[in-house]
Amino acid sequence: MKPQAIVFDLDGVITDTAHLHFLAWRQVAAGLGIAIDEEFNDSLKGISRGESLLRILQHGGKENVFTLTEREQIAARKNALYIESLQSLTPEAVLPGIQELLVTLRTERIKTGLASVSLNAPAILQALKMTSLFDFCANAARIRRSKPDPEIFLAACNGLNVHPQACIGIEDAQAGIDAINACGMRSVGIGSSLTGADLLLPTTEFLTWPCLSAFWQLDK
Repeated sequence: MKPQAIVFDLDGVITDTAHLHFLAWRQVAAGLGIAIDEEFNDSLKGISRGESLLRILQHGGKENVFTLTEREQIAARKNALYIESLQSLTPEAVLPGIQELLVTLRTERIKTGLASVSLNAPAILQALKMTSLFDFCANAARIRRSKPDPEIFLAACNGLNVHPQACIGIEDAQAGIDAINACGMRSVGIGSSLTGADLLLPTTEFLTWPCLSAFWQLDK
């Protein structure tokens, strides 16, 4: 037996744009008189742009300083900086083992989905030349609640026309692992600091079809 589909998070699993997000947020935060570092940026993994901004404002003690409209303008400024930085993204930025895995899943006739809270996900896949390797992409435009709510993974399963229980979800953020588990998918975590994943791998280099196939057979 094989899984019907495998659903991937984007940032930290397919490619790593966390540093580009950090540079954009740091520039915007500095303009607001708030200093953030890469350790703080790690706490923004897997959550939406609006929620990220709220955490930055809380970090700087300015959560009540800006109106909703002003916060939207700040978030839009960050996104513009981030989109500009994506021009440097090439297929070489795909994380180790991912291209090979996606090609193999095509051969195995296993559906592939993307579950990313980034509205820029389609542009990122295009820059990486990976659009054709995904059957469906669920992004923030399709949901109301961000991870750890399972909505985005449920949206991906719905778009792929598969049941969550017949799928594997792959994430590098704790919020993402919690979301996968909440919707009944089997979870694979990338990174040693995650908890609750059904399978935990240190890096994407270990994310191979033989590994996932053996994992799927467990307790089946």
